[in-house]
Amino acid sequence: MDKSSILAHILEPEGSTSLLGGELSARVVNQEKYISPLCTVETDSPVSLDDAFQSALSDDVKPITLIGPEGSGKTTALERLVVEWAKGKHLQKFSCVFLFRLKELNSLNAPLSLQSLMLQHHGHVTPETTALVFQRPEEVLLVFDDVHHCRESLDPLVQTTLCSDPSQAVSLSCLLASILHGSLLKGAAVILAAGPTDCLDFLSSTALLGFQKAQREAFFNMFFSDPSVAQKAVTHMEKTLGFYDFCTAPRFCWTVCSIYRSLMDAGRNLPETLSQLFVEILVYLLGTLSLSEASNRKLVLTLGKMATHCYLEQHLSCTREEMNSFGFQQLFNAASVFLQAHGDQADRFAFHSQLILDFLVAVSFYLDGVKCEGVMDMLKKQKPFADFAGAFMCALAEPAQRRQLEALLGEFNSDQIADFKSWFKTSSEKTLEGIRYEEHLYYFHLLYEAQNESLVKEIVTPSARMGLSFGGLNLQQCPALKYVLKCLDEVQKLNLHMTKNMTEELAESLAPVMTMAHEIELGSSTLSAGAVPHLASALRSGLTKYLNLSNSGLGDEMFEVLCTGLNCCGLQTLSLVSCCLTKKSCANLALALASTSSQLSNLNLSFNAFGDEGLIELCKALGSPHCKLQALSVANCNLAGESMKALSQAVISGQSQLKRFDLTSNYHFGVSGVEALCKALQHPLCKLQSISLYCCELPGEICRPLMEALMSEHCLLSELDLSVNELGQEGALLLCQALKRPGCPMEKLGLARCELTQPVFKELGSLLSSGTSQLKSLSVGLHEVGDEGVKYLWDAVAHPNCLLEDLDVEMTGLTDACVKDLCAAVRASRTLKNLELRNNSLTDESVPALIQVMQERPNMVELCIRYNEISEDVFEILEECGRINY
Repeated sequence: MDKSSILAHILEPEGSTSLLGGELSARVVNQEKYISPLCTVETDSPVSLDDAFQSALSDDVKPITLIGPEGSGKTTALERLVVEWAKGKHLQKFSCVFLFRLKELNSLNAPLSLQSLMLQHHGHVTPETTALVFQRPEEVLLVFDDVHHCRESLDPLVQTTLCSDPSQAVSLSCLLASILHGSLLKGAAVILAAGPTDCLDFLSSTALLGFQKAQREAFFNMFFSDPSVAQKAVTHMEKTLGFYDFCTAPRFCWTVCSIYRSLMDAGRNLPETLSQLFVEILVYLLGTLSLSEASNRKLVLTLGKMATHCYLEQHLSCTREEMNSFGFQQLFNAASVFLQAHGDQADRFAFHSQLILDFLVAVSFYLDGVKCEGVMDMLKKQKPFADFAGAFMCALAEPAQRRQLEALLGEFNSDQIADFKSWFKTSSEKTLEGIRYEEHLYYFHLLYEAQNESLVKEIVTPSARMGLSFGGLNLQQCPALKYVLKCLDEVQKLNLHMTKNMTEELAESLAPVMTMAHEIELGSSTLSAGAVPHLASALRSGLTKYLNLSNSGLGDEMFEVLCTGLNCCGLQTLSLVSCCLTKKSCANLALALASTSSQLSNLNLSFNAFGDEGLIELCKALGSPHCKLQALSVANCNLAGESMKALSQAVISGQSQLKRFDLTSNYHFGVSGVEALCKALQHPLCKLQSISLYCCELPGEICRPLMEALMSEHCLLSELDLSVNELGQEGALLLCQALKRPGCPMEKLGLARCELTQPVFKELGSLLSSGTSQLKSLSVGLHEVGDEGVKYLWDAVAHPNCLLEDLDVEMTGLTDACVKDLCAAVRASRTLKNLELRNNSLTDESVPALIQVMQERPNMVELCIRYNEISEDVFEILEECGRINY
């Protein structure tokens, strides 16, 4: 083949470029301004498209399918591939390379053969060349661009007939299907490039990703001759637009660079939002036409009619007849900067992108003479989550944002603006009352485009802010959220629960909002290593008092970085449940707790298997005069008696402020561990007031040291949970003996599923009515003592000395026979507020009496009878009493 002819053909720019259409491919290749976009092959990580081509074409022969949206660089990449071959740089194993553009070939209605296709559409090809091609197909590379323009399926299994003769005339789709099948020119390499299409689903494809951040930086440096100007431009784009998917398109990057250059040359500020960018684009394009205000308005109104039609019909192009109906007869030349010829015979016209279409819909909405009821219907139905028409309309409703356009087009319609603002305010306020965060973020995006701080404060009311949650937030949504929250000046709670993609880039973007948040919720999230420094920095410089990182898989290394923020911040509550922390993290945490600036008072480290060694490290901080920790939860942390001794020493040091200690589900510290705690409770310097030993497999032997502790005048323990342990009758009776001590501070006691008996219930009843007990909450569920056993408690509740507010007798074998005593107790009690009766054997027969007593006792907050033998027949009357949970 004559490679010089191929180079001349490809490198000769044809047609004119448009600000919206991107720079001509031939000019990019000719001036060596090409930057290879990224792609993914099947599920692999992004790679350079050049590398993907080289790798694929060196392997066994199979079709390469390149799929990417318009403007993503497919055509430029293919033309450069052919140029590099023609220059002898790559792919020299091929003696012939053919590039076909189906957008042009599709206009051919008559059948054609592969031979005639090569001869007619490659002027540098001779009959002698085609003869060699058909003799040695393994040396041939066929490149087909714009394959999505093909009219019929290319799947060989769908085609009714296939061709094997290069001189046989067939349809274009049959020709391609035959090549893909191998019946025609078997052994030739094939590249197919298409926009998003279903016609190539039968082939595995390479997805064109376009430019990521690094490629955009290279593009800007190539576009601007001055490196400092290039850096300023790319930094601004990444900040204001880089989070949008369409910023990956080389065409869009070229448009942005062109606008930025014109603004910089004029000494003007760069746009801060997408809406402002498209205002500048429209102003620039109208400026190139040098029309009067009336002509500008007429042109934009006509384009708006077309855009609105396409928007409502959900397509990008219109026929010439439709164009004439919109009034384009005298405006085709002026409109050419906005449109491109489209279709088989250039008989259709389309906007260069969905974005310019959406923008013209918004502009025309506010111009006189254009009625856009259908557009408002689309907005009211909440359909435009995937487009930008609503965002552009929200922006142009603001005087500052539309001022430039009104100078060129005349004033916008005030009634249309008022109608939109009324809808927007009502719709957004209603949406923010709901719980769908995707809808919240959509309206935040509209507010971001409007850039009106007072509007944000008017719409996002204090009540609305409390329900906002943004788990699953991505980088594209982040700027809108950040803008809205910054407008509110202060954030009570930044709820990012279950954010599975907290990357360094996302955390960096959110950092300014984190510094404003009093509470940060990141439970069940996945933080990258690069995200943690931004979180630590936000803690150091921010207002955060509460941070939840539970179930985040943080690990020792990332936690060490986080501790750089914990050492000097105002954090008061930190939850690190199930964060894969070890002894090393406990040592780092101890240093933070003992720092002079530490404010941490509530720490949850449950479900981290750091064991005794980890807790012993923490105890070093508890003995520090700077440590302010008052509540510590180490549930299920593999603790044993040795760490209890260290903790006991810490809490009697005179420095410890610890008051609440949760040891739930630690199964190994046994009697010796409890004995160590009990000795500490008797010390005059011990401040412990609440201990949970829930589900620790403890025997009844622990009750004697507990009794001794509770009998001590120095014991301050007011809450004790011993539920789900094997205390038995003897141990429980010892506890009751201690609880009768005058002055015993115990107010909340948990004894659920502790193998209690009727004598224990009798003793508990005596305790409650003794006049010395301070108990306000008692849990004794999961004991089959029946009506007779629980009657001791009903009698006690009715006694004037009883101070109980909460009583839990779940699954104690209660029947309808107890209801008379139960109701009498509730009526007589001056203090009871909550009664838990679930999982018993009450039936419909008891319901009327229970409803009556609840109606008579307005001080009762809740009566729970769930999972009893209550039928649906009484649900209706139960519904009338909202304080009965059934």
